This record gives sequence, C-alpha cells and structure tokens, in this order.
Amino acid sequence: MVLKEYPYAASVPALKGFDLPHHLMADYAACYRIMQAASKNYSTASRMLPADKLPHVTALYAVMRVGDDRVDVDHNGFSSPLAAIQDWRDSYWRAFETGTSDHPVLRAYLHTAHVFDISPELLHAYFRAMIEDLTVTRFPTFHDLLHYMDGSAIPVGRVMTHILGTRTSRSVEAYPAADALAIAMQLSNFWRDIGEDWERGRVYLPEDDMRQFGITEDDLAAHTIDHRFIDLLEFEMARTDAYYERARAGVSLLKTGRWAVMSALEFYHAILPSIRRNNYDVFTRHAGTSKLRKLGLIVQAWRQV
Repeated sequence: MVLKEYPYAASVPALKGFDLPHHLMADYAACYRIMQAASKNYSTASRMLPADKLPHVTALYAVMRVGDDRVDVDHNGFSSPLAAIQDWRDSYWRAFETGTSDHPVLRAYLHTAHVFDISPELLHAYFRAMIEDLTVTRFPTFHDLLHYMDGSAIPVGRVMTHILGTRTSRSVEAYPAADALAIAMQLSNFWRDIGEDWERGRVYLPEDDMRQFGITEDDLAAHTIDHRFIDLLEFEMARTDAYYERARAGVSLLKTGRWAVMSALEFYHAILPSIRRNNYDVFTRHAGTSKLRKLGLIVQAWRQV
C-alpha cells in the first residue's frame, strides 16, 4: 500500500495557495494525479471549481478510483481482485478508526471527511458494489442496475454535496438531484462502453430491455448494429436524458461549484449525441467530445448557472 501503486503520484503539482496542511500537500497531489490520468471529462470540469474545493474533490475521486482499478485494472501485490478490494475497504475503515493511514489517498480523503463532516458510512455502499462487481456481471432489470449504481455512482454525488455545500437547510435535501446526476453520468458511460465491457465479460444493458428489443448476447458478440440495437440504445438514452433533466434542475441547490458541476453534466451528456454521430457503433468507436466542443459546453454551462 505505497506510492508504487500510482508511480506518477509522487510528484507534487502546483498547489500553492491551497488551504491545506503542509504535511498533506503531497497526499492531495497524489489524488490530483490519479484524477488527471483517469478522467479527461472529470479533470476538465474540475478546473471550474472554486480553488479551495479542488483538492477535496480530487481526494473523493481518487479514493474511489483506486478501488475501481483494483477490481478492473490491476490487483498487483494481492492474490486476487477480491483480496485487493477487500484490503482497500479494510484500509478505509481502519483510517477512520485510527485517524491516519499509510496510503496517501486515504490520508487525503480522511482530512477531507473531517473538514466537511462527511460520514464514512457514505462510502459503505461503494465497497459493496465493488465486491459485487467481481461476480455480478448481468442485470436482469433496470432496478437491479440501479441497485448496483446505488454503490458505484450515487456515493460520489452525495459526498460532493457536502464538499460543495448546499443552499438547502440540510445537505440531504440535495441528495435526489445529486443521485440523478450520478446515475445519468454512469449510464452514459455504460452505453458508451458496451463493447469494452463485453470484452471484460460484463453487460450493463438490463436483460429485460434486451429481450424487449430482441437483442441477445450473441448480437453483442457479433457487434450487430441494426434497427433493434439502435432502438434499444435510443430507449436507454431517453431514460438517461430524464435523469439529466432532473439533475440539471438541482444544480442550483449547490452553494459553490455550480459551474463545474454543470460543466461535468454537459460533458457526460454529450456522450449520447456522440454515440449517434458514431452511427451507434459502441463496439469499435469511442464516443467522445473534442476540445473545441468542450469549450463550447463550458460556456453553455456558465450561462446556465
């Protein structure tokens, strides 16, 4: 559990002016590097955050990214992905019990949790979802998929409401909108990554939706893109759009960071029209947004807040 897990994390970016304890600067820098390396959309949107919030958002991103990577990418140093994610879970709880950790990401997140009075229980469902991810590779219904996202996505939005603050009397009053955005963003990733997930042995398209449109796993294996598959994707993207609309209406509940959150919303929402521009080829083409288009979305987001 040392920095070799993320070799680029040892370098410290320019964090001068950030109101952070000196001994934690390198820890937050590790989180910053992890976010930069893992997510272009998230990293770009984070530039619109108030400066005093950025380190804490990177800590949240990193603590979840490490777990994701132990399940999906590399469990180096452990006997299995299960052992790797269980170790991360146990290290997380031990950090809160002891008040410290030997892992820079956990030290940073522990500090963030103390600053914003974030209950460690908010990530309880996250660890449940990561462990389930090792064995649950199909979802009979959309309700089952929502149960998975209750751990994989929703904790992000809820912790963010505490970091950014809300205009409501209690942060929990902003949870429904935060949940909607977290779900919408993850659904966008699911539909974009259908081919990649298939290669990993996972299908996030609900099985009853596939049956409704006459799509089988053989069709996924054959990269079949016909009217049935297009209709299925349009059905799922319309469902995703509804979550974005709920989330959009709730951004105003945030006390700070509204521009950054709205930018993230627009970046991830843009995945859907990109899928259409790629003629629904989610097997060999990656839906994305150009830098120029992102600049336009940032301006669009600013106008909305």
